[in-house]
Amino acid sequence: MSGDASRTSPAFATTRWTLVLAAGDEASSDGREALEQLCRGYWFPLYAYIRRRGHDPHTAQDLTQGFFARLLERNDLGRITREGGRFRSFLLTALNHFLVNEHERATAQKRGRGHPVVSLDDDQAEDRYRREPSHAESPDRLFERQWAMALMEEAMNRLTAEQAGGATYPALRPFLSREPVAGEYAALAARLGLAPGTLAVQVHRLRERYRQLVRSAVADTVESPLEVDAEMRHLLAALGAA
Repeated sequence: MSGDASRTSPAFATTRWTLVLAAGDEASSDGREALEQLCRGYWFPLYAYIRRRGHDPHTAQDLTQGFFARLLERNDLGRITREGGRFRSFLLTALNHFLVNEHERATAQKRGRGHPVVSLDDDQAEDRYRREPSHAESPDRLFERQWAMALMEEAMNRLTAEQAGGATYPALRPFLSREPVAGEYAALAARLGLAPGTLAVQVHRLRERYRQLVRSAVADTVESPLEVDAEMRHLLAALGAA
């Protein structure tokens, strides 16, 4: 997709990150809710980053929850440095400051105070971390790759919600990430009662919609639509480095 399309799209009128930035010192309820949604969507890259920094699973859970708690409790919205307008950059910078300044014991005491921003399941978080392909990867590279994967997961969740009830979607979904093998379209089309050409068109449209939703998810984490193309290139490069 071209950058020109993003400049005119109404989806860029108010993204979640621009709403957070607009809240500023006022810490409006809308800005706070947008921040909570972003944190819930992108907690795992931060957890993985903390783990790769050498912390054990329990401590990483405590630090992740403590970081999000302080982010809201101390009204850090009013102290955001825009870092090019990327939520990704803001979070990692803020987390590094937190890790330097916060004692682990104090962080652990915060865990469970009030309503947590994100729900961290011990087994789920650590299972995802242990499935990382290379534990020699630096914390920063792991964070970038997991951030890109979280954005793609968010886009996939949106697509699945849009396609709820669609009879062909479960069968077509695998083709979002791979090309068909020889004869696969013909066999699937026969099973679904479709012409192979019709099936190919449906897959093409589904891929296009998925790309749009990936772009929309990226847009939610940058300040300006002018930054979307650069951010997408950066994240695709992060995935390619895995």
